[in-house]
Amino acid sequence: MNTVLWVYIILLIGGGLFGFMKAKSQISLITASVAAALLIITTIPGLFSVTAGRAIADVVMAILLVVFAVRLAKSQTFVPSGLLLVLTVIALALRHVP
Repeated sequence: MNTVLWVYIILLIGGGLFGFMKAKSQISLITASVAAALLIITTIPGLFSVTAGRAIADVVMAILLVVFAVRLAKSQTFVPSGLLLVLTVIALALRHVP
């Protein structure tokens, strides 16, 4: 399910850019970039076993769930943190559908 992961990576970067442009939040841009880089690394063939790559990607996405939930609770605005929270849940679920 690398396709789901790549779509999620693109949306994650888009969310970071949106947060930066809307609120000048450098932390949004940095967080999105670092998380996207980590997720991209998990897809590099031969770097990790398929199982380890999936597990690392799942851990990164689970951490992002917490980050987006905290940001949503603080900001009380759905876009972009709430939207990315929902997208992360969907992406995690789709990655585990056979």
